[in-house]
Amino acid sequence: MAEILKCDETFDHTYFSGSSCAFGVFDGVHCGHRYLLSCAQQTACESGGASIALTFDIDPDEVFHPERLKKLMTNEERIKALSESGVDAVVVLPFTKRFSASTPEEFLLNTFNGHAPSYLHVGFDFRFGARAKGTVKELSNWAEAAGTEVCAHDLASADGAPITATRIRLLLGENDIAEANKLLGHPYYVVGTVEQGRGEGKEFGFRTANLKVPSQLQALGAGVYGAYAYVNGRRYKAAVSVGVSPVFEDRTDATCEAHLLDFEGDLYGKPIKVEFHHFLRPMIKFETLDELIATVNGNIAWVRENM
Repeated sequence: MAEILKCDETFDHTYFSGSSCAFGVFDGVHCGHRYLLSCAQQTACESGGASIALTFDIDPDEVFHPERLKKLMTNEERIKALSESGVDAVVVLPFTKRFSASTPEEFLLNTFNGHAPSYLHVGFDFRFGARAKGTVKELSNWAEAAGTEVCAHDLASADGAPITATRIRLLLGENDIAEANKLLGHPYYVVGTVEQGRGEGKEFGFRTANLKVPSQLQALGAGVYGAYAYVNGRRYKAAVSVGVSPVFEDRTDATCEAHLLDFEGDLYGKPIKVEFHHFLRPMIKFETLDELIATVNGNIAWVRENM
């Protein structure tokens, strides 16, 4: 795991000298991001400097557009994933309102403080500075004087479309978990602590673990999914309902209910990780309780037989 360094007043900016940096928010740490990170590692090997993932402590949209933001992972998960990506270090910039008001020139001065890296890897649409006025063109102009080689990459998938966190969020919202996972390079997941639920699942014959997922992390569209749940390091097959069922919309605000196959014991208060692999069906407003029970049992049977 790479060292995680906070770029605050105590940070030694000479660490950037001779380094190769991949710069971005990196929400999801998806395949496109991993390509950038691998490029930074490659040029670091060639130049003999350190490979660095340069990022922010929060997603900038948490400051500018918190009401519409849907993130693929928490900030802590994102930074941890970067530290496990193979780079030598993760340098984290505190994103404050004052920092966000910097002009592109001030942004680069505050970030590198006169110690520019040898290589800087970004996406071709990289923007920085107040109102995102800085583009790769401005970055390249600065880099020419600073002695930095800017490598702007077109992060496209096999179909030619760009690999972006926005595209992945849209796929998740449309229940296309298979394509989203392909672009992520890993299964989409949520982590939460099990809370007290309605208790009706036990009466119906299928107990559920109820996770209340923060709204900013509710990127996945409503429906029922085949998944894996991890509890205390063990993996269980799971049928998972995401969103509020029309049947119980007046009785719950739970956003993720997971039935873990073959799990015995009490889950209340325990943290679990749920990885999503297959979309099974949309939410349905059943006419009868028997229809609901039969459908849910059918979903559980599918998970048992196919996962």
